[in-house]
Amino acid sequence: MEAKRLLPPLTALRAFEAAARRGSFKLAADELHVTPSAVSHAVAALEEFLGVKLFHRRVRRLLLTDAGSAYLAPLTRAFDAISVATREVSARKRADLVTVASMPTFTRVWLMPRLKAFLDVQPDVDLRIRAMVDFAEMVADDIDAAIAYGRGDWRGLVVDRLLEERMVPLCSPTLRDGTTPLRTPADLTRHTLIHTETKLVTWAMWLEAAGVTDVNVHRGPRFNRADLALEAAIVGLGVALDNPMFARPHLASGALVIPFEPSLALPDLGGYYFVCRPEKAALPKVEAFRDWIIDAARKNSPSP
Repeated sequence: MEAKRLLPPLTALRAFEAAARRGSFKLAADELHVTPSAVSHAVAALEEFLGVKLFHRRVRRLLLTDAGSAYLAPLTRAFDAISVATREVSARKRADLVTVASMPTFTRVWLMPRLKAFLDVQPDVDLRIRAMVDFAEMVADDIDAAIAYGRGDWRGLVVDRLLEERMVPLCSPTLRDGTTPLRTPADLTRHTLIHTETKLVTWAMWLEAAGVTDVNVHRGPRFNRADLALEAAIVGLGVALDNPMFARPHLASGALVIPFEPSLALPDLGGYYFVCRPEKAALPKVEAFRDWIIDAARKNSPSP
């Protein structure tokens, strides 16, 4: 059982610490903006509370007893620590800090444009965003919540689906309209496929869902980053496979096109999830971010 704290009145502690440090009731009174008599009475009350004498009172001098000396050092450290903590809290200007780990591309393309909406409704919260790809690091003790890419099958964690993985072929306009134009999924048999190794949805899965069976899915350049695969498609190396949400800037500029529709939603093969430890989910600041991002994902999911 936790021992009950034995704490004298704070006013008495401040009076004793100041008088002992300054060696005078008068100087302590000036520091605390009270009268010397008030300091003297507060110290006397503290001595009565403790049952031990703290000062030898001499004319124009105060001398600490052994008990007073032993009491002063930890009190001064405690007041110094309180002062430092007070300055730090006052400097923060926000009641809570939420540390969120997120996939780098997701952060840049989807999360960043929406963060102001969260801060507008949660003005007392500061955000710390960490771009990460390693799942173990994303759910470490110093992380409050994460936005992770995967199948959502992480046991022992709070997991909420945000966005399903929706994949489309992406290529340059020149490749789409070239000598072997791309008009249907079957036309992929005559083109080089660009592979992204970090994606759960592969060309083999996509082509099977599209009903195309005679494409060699083992050929073509491979990249360990989705942005590099998109750049390869822009310069005409072949056809990349990615979520149009992440290719949106390139689609808007015309550097990439979706050669044919529809895109295929593969909800069982990957997606983006809000993830956190159960003890973190119980924190009001995390609960607020969780509610907001689930609602934002529902309202702002990219069109197929």
